[in-house]
Amino acid sequence: MTNSWQFWALLSAGFAALTAIFAKIGIEGVNSNYATFLRTIVVVLALAALLWATGQVQPLGMLSGRTIAFLVLSGLMTGASWLCYFRALQIGKAAQVAPVDKLSVVFVAILAALFLGERLSPGGWAGVGLISAGALLLALS
Repeated sequence: MTNSWQFWALLSAGFAALTAIFAKIGIEGVNSNYATFLRTIVVVLALAALLWATGQVQPLGMLSGRTIAFLVLSGLMTGASWLCYFRALQIGKAAQVAPVDKLSVVFVAILAALFLGERLSPGGWAGVGLISAGALLLALS
């Protein structure tokens, strides 16, 4: 089971749901950018401890320039996403913000098709459409 992408994706979804709830509670009375900064410190420390405890630290010299560049870009996009997410949570309802944030699933499907050559089945595209419709319904309610 732990070698299944579905297992890890469901865990990710569960943790993301708890992230929204805990963030919505924790964001009261604090600047959203500062809250994102504090959350990022926690993430960095937790990941550093995990890497150290499991012996998974790799020298940066083993990574290609391309790998480093794209990981840096990914990190910048993660930071931008978190800043926007926390600001949205601060001024909106978690039950509306989180589904709109999950439109990233729709964007990933489109971008993966355009830039990575990935192809979804017609049923997959129908699912993407349903995700879009559900996020819009929740956002407008």
